[in-house]
Amino acid sequence: MTTPAPGLSGNQKRKMKSASRLYAVQALFQMEHSSQTVERVRNEFIEHRFGATLDGDELQDGDIDHFAYVLETAVNYQAPIDQMTDRALVAKWPIARIDPTIRALFRAAGAELRDTGTPPKVVISEYVDIARAFFPDGKEPSFTNAVLDHMAREARPEAF
Repeated sequence: MTTPAPGLSGNQKRKMKSASRLYAVQALFQMEHSSQTVERVRNEFIEHRFGATLDGDELQDGDIDHFAYVLETAVNYQAPIDQMTDRALVAKWPIARIDPTIRALFRAAGAELRDTGTPPKVVISEYVDIARAFFPDGKEPSFTNAVLDHMAREARPEAF
């Protein structure tokens, strides 16, 4: 339930970071639907979801610092992130019309694309995997890939 310890393998640290991204998408979705504060939702996830056992299955532990960073950045910069997302969407699909899970995903990814050391292609790949987890048989993962690619090229053109 803590930030990855120095003794963890690189693979375990990556898994924790991936889990923290999934938790951030879930937390942003929950905040939009429950009107709870970022502090309350952040604490709930850290205390009750990271590494918890659910129906006999242990949930992946997350990187608390990365989770908090993505969540706080998505909330604090929601307007510019949503504007960047709107520019990446087709004119007739403003972000308000997007599925709320995908909207939360775009906000989390947008937070990471703003000013993180993570390469944009890694951010895109991670969030497309999350879209696949939520929509295994739909077109959402390819839609997510296209929108995030556009957002990444706008946010971090030097990386392409």
